[in-house]
Amino acid sequence: MIKPIVVSCGEPAGVGPEVAAKAYASLSGAVPMAYVGHPSHLPVGTAISIINDVSEVEQAMKYGMPVLKHDFLGKSVSGQPDILDAKGVIDVIARCVDMVITGAASGLCTGPINKKALKDGADFGYPGHTEYLQALAKSGQAVMMLASNELRVVPTTIHIAVKDVPNQLTPRLLRETITITDSDLKTRFGIKVPRIAVSGLNPHSGEGGSMGKEELNWINDLLDNMRDEGFKLSGPLPADTMFHAAARANYDVAVCMYHDQALIPIKTLSFDSGVNVTLGLPFIRTSPDHGTAFDIAGKGVANPSSMIEAIKLAYKLAQKQAAR
Repeated sequence: MIKPIVVSCGEPAGVGPEVAAKAYASLSGAVPMAYVGHPSHLPVGTAISIINDVSEVEQAMKYGMPVLKHDFLGKSVSGQPDILDAKGVIDVIARCVDMVITGAASGLCTGPINKKALKDGADFGYPGHTEYLQALAKSGQAVMMLASNELRVVPTTIHIAVKDVPNQLTPRLLRETITITDSDLKTRFGIKVPRIAVSGLNPHSGEGGSMGKEELNWINDLLDNMRDEGFKLSGPLPADTMFHAAARANYDVAVCMYHDQALIPIKTLSFDSGVNVTLGLPFIRTSPDHGTAFDIAGKGVANPSSMIEAIKLAYKLAQKQAAR
């Protein structure tokens, strides 16, 4: 049997606990999973089964959603994060990573966090989930991919200001990002020869240097060299013409140069069903493609579609991994 997927609670004052409970109910036992967090953060009326170890999941699912209890110092109210909960949120992530690294669980699906709350409450030193997971893994180069049935995208630079992108975007970083993306699409997604479309940095890919020279100075040469090495790449392509239906049919993933260049198209096409997948780590990690949504937390109206898809994808990848 495939080991369970562990679901970290994320920010308890956000919608993470709610969508986790709704996802479990929707999946109706199709995916072995355990929620890691405090039971009091889950919606009132959620049928739960407290467990002491992830190995108890199969039996516990007969009675309700398996919950590995984790204590928190604060008293979060829906929509109002308590800085005393910050350490608990961080510790839950680390606890889940330990379970997947040791093989007790087959994959991790993370609930959404609020970076400001973590920084204010526990001096969280990472720009986001992805960077923290890379630090916990102590190996590999984490690459963020957003995936849906319509589109897969990878931003090369992630949680940095737009003004810093040209300096952070280096030939080494772009090469690593493409290489990891290619490797994980082969090994985890079963795509034998991934077709990777690469965007330009500048409008119209620089338009011959009139709108920026990065394409001429190094991006063109890097992609040509990687094509010679066997990578199936197209680009650099103008980002404004990469994402219509006919263009998407020509590639398996789009590697973009910065956060919004990648995330705007997928959130437009698949706002409720997109999944965040971390590539390049020694374990499976997915996450819903949305934030904590404090404005609707506790109202019972949060859409669980992205969490459902994230849990399903983590399990699907775990099944592929077990079959290899």
